[in-house]
Amino acid sequence: MQSPRHSSNTPPSNPTRPITATPIEYRPVFMPRVTSDNLVKTDMVRIERHVGFSSRQKKKSINDLHQVIRKKYGFKNVLELSSKSGNPLSFTLSPLSLQLTDDKTATSHSVENALQASKIFEQGGPFTDILQVAPRQAKKDERLKSSGLLVGYKYAGMEWDVTPLTAFYDWLYINALKLREDLHEEVMQYQAFTDIEFNPKKSIHCPAYSLAMFAALNKRGRLDNVEDPVTFYELYSEFDISNTQDLLEDDWF
Repeated sequence: MQSPRHSSNTPPSNPTRPITATPIEYRPVFMPRVTSDNLVKTDMVRIERHVGFSSRQKKKSINDLHQVIRKKYGFKNVLELSSKSGNPLSFTLSPLSLQLTDDKTATSHSVENALQASKIFEQGGPFTDILQVAPRQAKKDERLKSSGLLVGYKYAGMEWDVTPLTAFYDWLYINALKLREDLHEEVMQYQAFTDIEFNPKKSIHCPAYSLAMFAALNKRGRLDNVEDPVTFYELYSEFDISNTQDLLEDDWF
């Protein structure tokens, strides 16, 4: 896949930050695309930082972020996917809540459990017993930190490479959401998605990005057969990638 080109809305590498007494931070916004070479366009939004970790401070930051997005892009509906949003839909769309079903065992597990239980490391994995723990505990398993570098994924008998970086996670999330047809109409009312808690320096996978990709595929009528990993990978490879990993080079975070 070709390296994505940054739009005129995105400053060049190492942007000069304005000197100001007010703390400033930049947060990503993920926008589904219907006609471009990207399924998702990722851009950075500048907001004032509300110091503190309380839910109240987080909500202030979310409100500021969405206000800027609406003004900049002319959007009416923007969805914050983190638990700080206060929107019940955000909880339902969380990777901790969305479920996948194992046809062989007739058991269900969250997207988060599926991701963590599929990881293959230099010194071990996949640790399939992680499928059985509470979703919030899945990523805390010590083996995920002590088994060396991540080298791939294995899920439902299929092995995935670590590149493209988010392809496996996007596949998990999109297929879990595809099963929830009752949510599709409401999801499609939104024009952009954010996750105030996401830090690309600490994590590769972002559910808000995957959600935007689902919306783009749905709008394009391209959700057929995405359950098949080969079909999804070929579909994924048709498009340029625009995500926060590219923006790390530009010193946004």
